[in-house]
Amino acid sequence: MRMNPQSELQFMHKAIALAREGSFRVSPNPKVGCVLVKKGKVISRGRHEHFGGAHAEINALWEAGVRARGSTMFINLEPCGHYGKTPPCTEAILKAGVKKVVVGMVDPNPLVKGKGLRELRAKGIKIKLGVLREECAKLNEPYIKYITRGIPFVILKSAMSLDGKIATQKGDSKWITSEASRKYAKALRSQVDGVLVGIDTVIKDNPGLLASSSQKRPIRIIMDSHLRIPLDARVLNSRAPTIVATGKGVDRKKIERLQARGIEVLQIPRWKKHPRRGLDLKFLMRELAKRGVTSILIEGGGRVNASALEMGLVDKVLFFIAPKIVGGEDAITAVEGEGIDRIGQAIRLKDTKVRRFGEDILFEGYI
Repeated sequence: MRMNPQSELQFMHKAIALAREGSFRVSPNPKVGCVLVKKGKVISRGRHEHFGGAHAEINALWEAGVRARGSTMFINLEPCGHYGKTPPCTEAILKAGVKKVVVGMVDPNPLVKGKGLRELRAKGIKIKLGVLREECAKLNEPYIKYITRGIPFVILKSAMSLDGKIATQKGDSKWITSEASRKYAKALRSQVDGVLVGIDTVIKDNPGLLASSSQKRPIRIIMDSHLRIPLDARVLNSRAPTIVATGKGVDRKKIERLQARGIEVLQIPRWKKHPRRGLDLKFLMRELAKRGVTSILIEGGGRVNASALEMGLVDKVLFFIAPKIVGGEDAITAVEGEGIDRIGQAIRLKDTKVRRFGEDILFEGYI
């Protein structure tokens, strides 16, 4: 029985949903879900559960057993054809007798990139590529950037008043946005590998920077050029890994005290273009990628936000806007730095969305 295109979309949606369910612990691997279909019905499901564990295809094949013979496999990302932490998925697919594989997108990893599909085709497996390609790509946008460019996918999140202030002229920021907005913002940390803030945020707000999900402990990254971080800061607890990024020539004894508490102190160069404005975020992002960090959530303040935008590191923007007017020439804005001279130079966003959280709105878009 030939499957109609509408059914193909439905089954690929199921694979994508499975991939999302297993998204907490797979990084730096991609999120992958798989369903096996026979006579128009799903006979088994599988997803990649955690880094180093069995791939989605293997889990689906295990569940199906002998029923996999003659089935159609739906998977959001190309099956691998090489030995890594696990054996090649293509071997298992061929051995199980799957007759057709429907794939959302090619895996951009050079070790895979088209090789898995070519191997399956060469052995007589029917292949259909590109079903819900855009949705599959969006699902794994951190992995795609990490594997193709060697740096993490960066989300810039900020909470501000209607007139763009993130704190008053005296530094008070609690709370600009609603409880619903703050709850959602905390949940966002469960979707990334790292949360980054500037030292001013640590000193003024003393955040814990923990995720709302117990399944995810993103690395907490503090930008601290002169190593001003108080030793009693909440972010220095042992509830999640912490990196303090600082400059050269800082207090060696303080570095040793932080290291003795399990804190990684990473000394990085200053930004060559504007040395007085802090550390080189590009250098830091490359270092984080070496540690398997595929995605970063930047949570302000205004100086760090400005540097990340000016260096071209930000991929996605999430601005929570509360119906409040703060005012004040010296009040802190969401993006500081030097700014631009002409409106034509402004950073433009695409694929924008607006959602409501209580009285607040969330403006979301890609750079």
